[in-house]
Amino acid sequence: MAALKVEEIRSRVDGDFDRVVDLLSRKVALKSVSAEGITGENMCRSAQFVADELRERGLDTKVVQSKNPDGTPGAFEVVGSKIVDPDAPTVLLYAHHDVQPVPDASAWDTDPFKATEVDGRLYGRGSADDGGGIAIHSGALHALGDDLKVNIKVFIEGEEEMGSPSFIPFIEAHQDEFDSDVIIVADSGNWSAEIPSLTTSLRGNTDLDVTVKALEHPVHSGQFGGPILDTNTLASMLIASMYDEDGALNIPGLEGGDPIGGLQRDLDEASVRADSGVVDSYRFAGTGSLASRLWTKPSISVIGFDAHPVEGSFNVIANEAKFRLSVRTAPGQRPEDAAKAVADFLISHAPFGAEVSVSTLDSGMGWSMDPDAEATQDALEAMREAFGVDPINKGEGGSIPFIPELQRIFPKAQVLVTGPEDPKANAHSPNESIDLNSLKNNVITEALILSKLAK
Repeated sequence: MAALKVEEIRSRVDGDFDRVVDLLSRKVALKSVSAEGITGENMCRSAQFVADELRERGLDTKVVQSKNPDGTPGAFEVVGSKIVDPDAPTVLLYAHHDVQPVPDASAWDTDPFKATEVDGRLYGRGSADDGGGIAIHSGALHALGDDLKVNIKVFIEGEEEMGSPSFIPFIEAHQDEFDSDVIIVADSGNWSAEIPSLTTSLRGNTDLDVTVKALEHPVHSGQFGGPILDTNTLASMLIASMYDEDGALNIPGLEGGDPIGGLQRDLDEASVRADSGVVDSYRFAGTGSLASRLWTKPSISVIGFDAHPVEGSFNVIANEAKFRLSVRTAPGQRPEDAAKAVADFLISHAPFGAEVSVSTLDSGMGWSMDPDAEATQDALEAMREAFGVDPINKGEGGSIPFIPELQRIFPKAQVLVTGPEDPKANAHSPNESIDLNSLKNNVITEALILSKLAK
């Protein structure tokens, strides 16, 4: 079965693109901020809007309210399908319709909930994350129309920005509506607005609370200071012991590796420095490519530390210190194994015999794509045709826990992580935006992928 040519798909997308941009603009105006209440009327209205839009693309859609693990009402989810041939491959399209809050609208150059086009970019909260994903799905389905030769299932989630607490129970209760051969997750981004990317990997995560105890109670620093170190100092020594002289983690059992599918282009140090806002004098820690350090090697960050404030401090040796570690794990390592490796190391490296205890909090598995899968090759070819340049695969240092969970529930499905964002998108930040020319090419890409998968 011959796939549609890129010229034909591009022509169809060009003719429909004003509708796609209008859809995205109307979606921005809905203010679907899940943090303000996933069961709120605005979230129900947002889900119904998406369901109606996809129904116009020929899908049988409905809004279903999920249940949280404790049985309380959960998010409003959009599910639907279009079966063209029971023997054809089935593709599940994922995006989410909830958006991040806007804590300070004055930090924006435009109204965050009124889509505004400036210099070829459409600004507004959710324009990229993940209204752009919804727009891509809608545009691709419209472009294919009656030439769609794969079965389609959709799941547009309503609580992704809240950590998806009801995601897994919902899918496990509706497995028939999600069972598919290929899953396209349109919630990531490209190397740039001009260069497309498949997301090759995501790091996992686990959080640990660490307590360091040296005294049964606080004591006077003048009377006992010297032979007895305060626990803030001991905790700092313990944290420092995890690193070698290059700032690389030195913990046995904590895995790391090279970028999945090979490193096609390393990250530009100047860009990373500018994007992160690191001070000029700072030297990046670790060894190896920047890409591996950010995508596939583990990292540990102290994200909380209980200590007496400087204001009001007095001459007392703290008897106990507590801090929280955020551990980003290599894509292929089980988070519980990483947590055990870190905990064992910290306990065995207790400074001066202090008592160290570790408790594990939430965790999530990482994920890596299969670079040799047929669906992967189809997607890369589609990107090349749509953008006119070779794609550059990239990993992500953050975690999207539902993707490995999808892979766990549907182990035979090939997962493709695509998306509408680029480095200027500012997702989760003021002045979020989407590059409209890149959006058009992303729509063309997905239509080409669906056409190629039909074979």
